[in-house]
Amino acid sequence: MPAPFVCAEPANLTGACRARHLPRVIDPQLAAAAVESEAALARGTGDAHDHTVAALARAARGDQTGAQALLERALAMEPGNPATLTGLAIFHRQNGRLREAVLACDAAIAAWPDYPDAWLERGAILSSGGSAEAARKSFARAAELAPQSAPAHAGLAALAAREGNVGDARLHAEQALALDPGNIVAATALARADIAAGQSERARDLLAPRAAAMTKPNFDRMLTLVTLGDALDRLKDHAGAYAAYARSKADFAAIHADTAAGRMRHGEFIEAIAQGFAAVDPWPGAVCASPRAETPRHVFLLGYPRSGTTLLENVLATLPGVAALEERPTLAAADREYLSGSHGEVVASLARFARLDGPALDDLRRAYWEKVADAGVPNGAACFVDMDPLKGTRLPLIARLFPNARILIMRRDPRDVVWSCFRTNFAMTSGTLDYTSLESTARHYDALMRLTQSCLDRLPLNVHEVHYHCLVRDFDSTTREICDFLGLEWTADLRRFDRTAARRGVTTASAGQVQRGLYDGTRQWEPYAQFFAPVMPMLQPWIDRFGYS
Repeated sequence: MPAPFVCAEPANLTGACRARHLPRVIDPQLAAAAVESEAALARGTGDAHDHTVAALARAARGDQTGAQALLERALAMEPGNPATLTGLAIFHRQNGRLREAVLACDAAIAAWPDYPDAWLERGAILSSGGSAEAARKSFARAAELAPQSAPAHAGLAALAAREGNVGDARLHAEQALALDPGNIVAATALARADIAAGQSERARDLLAPRAAAMTKPNFDRMLTLVTLGDALDRLKDHAGAYAAYARSKADFAAIHADTAAGRMRHGEFIEAIAQGFAAVDPWPGAVCASPRAETPRHVFLLGYPRSGTTLLENVLATLPGVAALEERPTLAAADREYLSGSHGEVVASLARFARLDGPALDDLRRAYWEKVADAGVPNGAACFVDMDPLKGTRLPLIARLFPNARILIMRRDPRDVVWSCFRTNFAMTSGTLDYTSLESTARHYDALMRLTQSCLDRLPLNVHEVHYHCLVRDFDSTTREICDFLGLEWTADLRRFDRTAARRGVTTASAGQVQRGLYDGTRQWEPYAQFFAPVMPMLQPWIDRFGYS
């Protein structure tokens, strides 16, 4: 067990309101701590800390309703207790509410700036949400405040491993494991450093016993198995690698089963949009926007996760005057009003959207550009690239709101895309819940491709398709064609996109690949061809259409 943090009590907390450290944050033995807290609650003597610990234990057992009730009581008892606020942040993160989680951490830090658990949890939230640099600063602050915190060093190691920084990953992972030999985040980060250094046997030998020792689905086993799968893949043990990936994804599904219960899956959401779009025929044309100093060139970069959108985004961001935004909910206002609710509500809301007049569309345009500005995109950018592979679902909205926008669509061999999504460890979202088996991943891919193709067939979109294999094998010619389409001047500096990626930071799962330059990830599915037989009827039409037969 890692040494406990030793911190002074904050001067602004008095009486019963004392910040104590949360076992879920610094100690994996949450259940043991919860026994004492539940006993205190049963006696009627439990304080806010007991309520918080018991809440996190109940959430871990799947009792989200009971957990929320206990956290509400804890906050009513001691509203400014940073431990309680940090517990609330953990609860929100585990349920996919990352914005609320960050706000709870920020409130804890405002109450006690030197409370390390809040900084540690903030790093975990930002890391899972894709804000790598902010996560790194939070983990570093936690390590500064509590040098004996294995999780803080492990968080730094995981970020470095994700970005391909082998030296820092190994340094922080070894520091964390020296403090806590059982820390799985550190062990998997060290394994990733070994894999990157060509020492996959070491990674396998480090992780295989750990995976075998864990008998129930949990985050640690899920992370161990997916990393073990990567090591076995490098060692060409493809059957072993597939088994590890499949078990990891099964754990992912089990861990998030309660969160997913009652929610519409993302594939079903796509089908609802497709049905609503098909029901309005013809789809109405755009209504001209009111005069506004719009970005001269507005680009949507779409495709599918793991199709190469992050690579192309950083290539384009290398050009002078180009501002790019990575996977942000820029259409949030339109989403809330017209793409929310049940399947039937989405279908009906799209019909309402199709009837909007000019002023209503202008309101949605303003809300979009406000989101873009809030994300830090400068007003003077000559070209703005909105990169989000799943925004293909929004093409009916985009066609009406931004008729002059240019659309780039990344294409990659569907088998490579589906395989990469299946084997990748994503943060929990409604979309990634569809990546828990090859079959469900292929079904989701097929749904989005059908919707995208329907939009391309029916809407007056200005589209250019980019094939991943062309981009990585004939970079100059392919990027020249893209620049011609966008009306941008090509420059040889585009070849230095890896420096752009390192400067900007990459928050998607492609961080490591993009920051090491051109990387040909084609044909990765081939060693696993035997596992694709059940899904080929869904994928073959797209393999043929996109020219990958």
